[in-house]
Amino acid sequence: MKKQEYTLLKDFLYEAIFIPAGHEQEGMKAPDRSIINQPELQVYISDFGNKKDDLCFVALVEENIIGAVWVRDMNDYGHIGEGIPSFAVSLYKEYRGYGIGTELMKRMLAELKIRGYEQASLSVQKENYAVGMYRKLGFEIFDENEEEYIMAIRFIKK
Repeated sequence: MKKQEYTLLKDFLYEAIFIPAGHEQEGMKAPDRSIINQPELQVYISDFGNKKDDLCFVALVEENIIGAVWVRDMNDYGHIGEGIPSFAVSLYKEYRGYGIGTELMKRMLAELKIRGYEQASLSVQKENYAVGMYRKLGFEIFDENEEEYIMAIRFIKK
């Protein structure tokens, strides 16, 4: 991702908010976009690109960014320790289910391994279909609470 495109991370942060299937029938609505201004979510994007661990890859369709995966060493929901980058990954709804997110994750995992990281982490709601994708990529449950798993992956050093 180019520096001038970092503002798109706001869109992808909002798109990353998991809304369980059938939420409309239960009277739940998607949160207002202003939710991303909360400090616990701003940690994902505030001043992105200014920390040494900030790294982002995007997926393009006809030169338009349709998805992003980014990491940074941050004290977020998936934080498991200093120096361990946490993941965020998001696609616009119409591009989900085609393996694009998986490919973005694979690319980022390969880059983190090349850069010498020993592990990475993420947080995901238990109901989120992405849990299966994360497991297939090698993430394991590190910890959990009532609603979320904190998952981590260890990179094998050669």
